[in-house]
Parts: sequence; C-alpha cells; structure tokens
Amino acid sequence: MTNYYVYVMTNAHRTTYIGVTNDLERRVWEHKNHLNEGFTKRYNCTKLVHLEEYASISDAIAREKQLKSWVRDKKLQLIGERNPRWNDLAWNWTDQ
Repeated sequence: MTNYYVYVMTNAHRTTYIGVTNDLERRVWEHKNHLNEGFTKRYNCTKLVHLEEYASISDAIAREKQLKSWVRDKKLQLIGERNPRWNDLAWNWTDQ
C-alpha cells in the first residue's frame, strides 16, 4: 500500500513551502540538496517541520490545497502547535 504525505519545508526566516509526495524521504533529500530549481532552492527551504500521512492521493492533494490557501499566520500556528521548537523532523534521515 502506498502512503502519501503532505509536508512543510522551511528556512531560517520561516518561509514555508507545502508539498505532496509518495516518497517523503527522497523528496526531502532533494529539497535539502537543492536538486530541483524552484521555490525551495531559491529560498533555501531545507528543514522539514510538518508532515501528515494519507492513504489516498486525492485526500493528500485536497489537504495540500487547503493548507496552501491558508494565510501565513494560520500555517505558522499549525506548525507551532505540532512542532513548537520548529525542529527538523528529518535531521537524521540521510547523510548530507
């Protein structure tokens, strides 16, 4: 069974990037190593601070869209409630 993940990456200024993937470890590694051009590379979003797991891709995409529609303060509040210290949840996943 495949699981799908909605995740939030951030940087030192708490700029957030919200994404969805079926391979969270690979995708976070790509962000941390700046392998893809785009927002996370431009803003150095290399810290995983929030994740949610779903069994259905449609549920994951719906949640991603919901989070992206939220105002910044609401996104920061969600992260702060679940990860108050804004720790990197993937700090020990791979060798960098």
